[in-house]
Amino acid sequence: MVESRTLQNGLKIVVKRMEGLLSVTMGILVGTGAAYETDAEDGISHFIEHMQFKGTPTRTAFEISDAFDALGSQVNAFTGKDLTAFYCKSTSGHAKQSFELLADLFLNASFPEEEMAREKGVVIEEINMDEDSPEDLCLDLLSRAFFGTENYGRNILGPAENVSRFTRGEMFAYKKERYCPENIVVSFAGNIGIAEAVSLTEQYFGGMQKTGFKNREKHVLLKTDKLFRKKPIEQAHFAFAFPSVPRDDKIFPAVQVMNVILGGGMSSRLFKRVREELGLAYSVYSYQSNYAETGVLSVYAGVNPKKAQSAADAVLSVLEEFKKGDISEEEFSRGKEQLLSSTVFSQENTSMQMLLYGKQMLYKGEIYDFEKRMAEISQLTKKDVLGAIESGFDFEKVASATVGNLEKGISL
Repeated sequence: MVESRTLQNGLKIVVKRMEGLLSVTMGILVGTGAAYETDAEDGISHFIEHMQFKGTPTRTAFEISDAFDALGSQVNAFTGKDLTAFYCKSTSGHAKQSFELLADLFLNASFPEEEMAREKGVVIEEINMDEDSPEDLCLDLLSRAFFGTENYGRNILGPAENVSRFTRGEMFAYKKERYCPENIVVSFAGNIGIAEAVSLTEQYFGGMQKTGFKNREKHVLLKTDKLFRKKPIEQAHFAFAFPSVPRDDKIFPAVQVMNVILGGGMSSRLFKRVREELGLAYSVYSYQSNYAETGVLSVYAGVNPKKAQSAADAVLSVLEEFKKGDISEEEFSRGKEQLLSSTVFSQENTSMQMLLYGKQMLYKGEIYDFEKRMAEISQLTKKDVLGAIESGFDFEKVASATVGNLEKGISL
């Protein structure tokens, strides 16, 4: 059973009751992230996420983590392009105490100066680690090549120079504008009822003042840049980005099946051709990133530098052949079944359910409809997927990124 409520201050609650379980996952989702930042703020959403755990007026950073551990609860957070989330998983018997801790770190974070100084060093090391991870670096470059330097093109971590100069005042100001009840969803999934969930949320979040929240506008302009970073590493990494559909587009399910067939697993076109038949890559795959305004289909491969261009040519050959729409009934059936099964599997995981129902409520203000989703996938035809293929892979609008010990980026 799924139910939702809205508090008087505009904060939304959604509860997926999963009877028979002994646990519950509780999340606080905020509609903000890298895509909403200015140049001066670049990286602030992620840094605030870190600092939320570093102390409140009544608990130090150690006391927060120790209190969760004492309950046997798991707590974490993440920052995305348009979402920041804080969540914990606990036994049903410790849900009340765990939620109180989660609410305290979320609502009452005090950003102590000494903790800020330490955490800036931690986040800058995270930025350095990202720089030393060529796959992550390549995909970050790809976002920049496709979206430019603003909105969805921003690196979530931000530049080290920004992180090093963020002040408490800037962080509190950003939170005041973005961490508003109208821009927050509290999501529960597991063995908890609507009455208890609403009572807990009202107790801790009911005092937040309604702000008349107005979202920042994002001006999304797609690009076709080709970026290259020379690095003395053993592998070469390259990726392509093609325009895709927004997450609410009616052909989105067909696009997802298309992606499974192209590069979603070991039976995909890319994996079989580039890795298994030609032996040109250890890792090769495609994936979808879909937002409110647009989407992107990305193709990535990690290869031997001496064979980088040959591997890129092989990937492009697969894409050109794929665009012709010659997919078999077996490929279509397998792709659809994989999408159906992953949708079903997600229903059995409280953390995935918390995020799924929470994001649907945050992005669209409605309850995620599992039955509708299953019906949309089940009713897909091969013709639908062929239509998705035909509308994608515009080689006049492709962006690319290359990282490796090469003299230049791969050629299209």
